[in-house]
Amino acid sequence: MSQLYPLLLLPEFYERVWGTHDLSAFYPSHKVGKEPIGEAWLTGEACRVANGSLQGQTLGELAEQFGKQLNGTLAPQNRFPLLIKIIFPKDKLSVQVHPDDDEARKVGLPCGKTECWYVLSAAPGSRVALGLKPGTRHPQVETAIRGRNMEELLNWVNVKAGEMLYVDAGTVHAIGPDCVLLETQQNSDTTYRLYDYGRPRELHIERGLAAMKEVTRAGKVKSRGGNGRVILVSSPCFEVDKMLMKEEKTFSTAAAPGRTSPHCIIGLRGCGIIESKGTVPISVGRGEAAVIPASFGTYSIRPQWEFECVRAMLPSVCAGEPETETATQLCAS
Repeated sequence: MSQLYPLLLLPEFYERVWGTHDLSAFYPSHKVGKEPIGEAWLTGEACRVANGSLQGQTLGELAEQFGKQLNGTLAPQNRFPLLIKIIFPKDKLSVQVHPDDDEARKVGLPCGKTECWYVLSAAPGSRVALGLKPGTRHPQVETAIRGRNMEELLNWVNVKAGEMLYVDAGTVHAIGPDCVLLETQQNSDTTYRLYDYGRPRELHIERGLAAMKEVTRAGKVKSRGGNGRVILVSSPCFEVDKMLMKEEKTFSTAAAPGRTSPHCIIGLRGCGIIESKGTVPISVGRGEAAVIPASFGTYSIRPQWEFECVRAMLPSVCAGEPETETATQLCAS
């Protein structure tokens, strides 16, 4: 059996009606066809390894083959626990909702979908919708869907680069145009589309209303940290931080006894060399993703001059819901 090592993954690009034809800011060499690209999946199960003896195999195949060695002790089943994407909207995404773990298991799914969005760039006036206006109830939502005015029931929040937004499962949400988001989520692609501005796509009203929560914790996260590392969000499902490195730093995938997690490194700016004893170093640049297997232990990142990256992992301790400025508070301020 091949041994694990730090994996450099190739992104998978997905066409979306609301996407863009211009990926030059992150993927200048990628040729966009007739249909726009909406998402680049960086740690999807179909993403293939670009380096070493496992080159060409998918992350999903390796998750099944290596189990907890790759996925960590906290991952559900033999599945890679975190799905990370870059979202490129040029038009509004549908109004949608994702089930939580309990609702997902009722319909035979392995997990729900709590997610977070780190804003990579945003044009002036860019907005996202997080949750329902205070007092809105399920019957009003169903009526608004039928009446094609559901947008009026949502909390629309302005966003700018550098902000982190937490979107817990059950939150009705939407993303407006002209903001590029780095999304970290539970590894589920279960989306119930409630409303789509009249576009001729399938809606999932019954299942969406069942999964929808009238009040959630969704909002802007109060990040914390310093000395080159900012904890963007810590939650029961994931921890995401951002680092600006000007010198080599060492990390471990075993931050607490019995709690191991893979580390996902996403390059934002510059270049970083990931090194570990007995393996070939790999280089990670802007828009690229590397996965450090959970069983790996110690590894280091050496910047080439400077390296800015986001790192996502399962929480090293039992974490509660993050402190947020909820959409209701933001809209009232």
